[in-house]
Amino acid sequence: MALNRPFGLAPLRQLSGATYNVQATRYRIPSSDGSAFYINDPVKQAAGADTQGTPNVAKAAGTDKLRGTIVGIENPSVGLPSIQGTVIDDTIISIPATKTRDYYVYVRDDPHGIFSMQDDGITTANLVAASANLNSTFTVATPSIGYQVSASVLLSSSFAVTNTFNLRLMGLVQAPVLPGGTANAFGAYAQWVVKINLHDLADSTVGI
Repeated sequence: MALNRPFGLAPLRQLSGATYNVQATRYRIPSSDGSAFYINDPVKQAAGADTQGTPNVAKAAGTDKLRGTIVGIENPSVGLPSIQGTVIDDTIISIPATKTRDYYVYVRDDPHGIFSMQDDGITTANLVAASANLNSTFTVATPSIGYQVSASVLLSSSFAVTNTFNLRLMGLVQAPVLPGGTANAFGAYAQWVVKINLHDLADSTVGI
């Protein structure tokens, strides 16, 4: 059995087979938003933008159409003029639920992106080869203290043929060894290859 070490919705490659080139789009999370955000958290479109026209995003749930996943958080100290130098803390890679200012994130929003995501290890009857081309939703989870990467996981009980779920399963990540020294195999805490099935830049989506 693999270790239970979730990491959210992590970029893997392009649908064409090309390597992920680390390109992303800048979005704003306004100070009025009440959610915490972490690297690899899925996000959705949100109403509004800043005065420069940078559009808003919000934390996505397992039932939402997705805009993509967070791959970077902008340091608020960059570019600020100061007579006394500002210490830039590069260890902070999350956004608190209670905010005193706007935050900016970089989102992999390409509808043709391919990602990896760990399953929740719960509904073991679904964690089999027969599920490799089904669709799924995900469970939003908060990482443990000191671990600032998304803890969201595939909801194994949701694996089904329905086209209304926001993630498409595409088998397992071809990784011979996972953290802990185990092979990536069907079963609890496997790493799956997924594509966003309901993407608001690919489908007919109502504006917000």
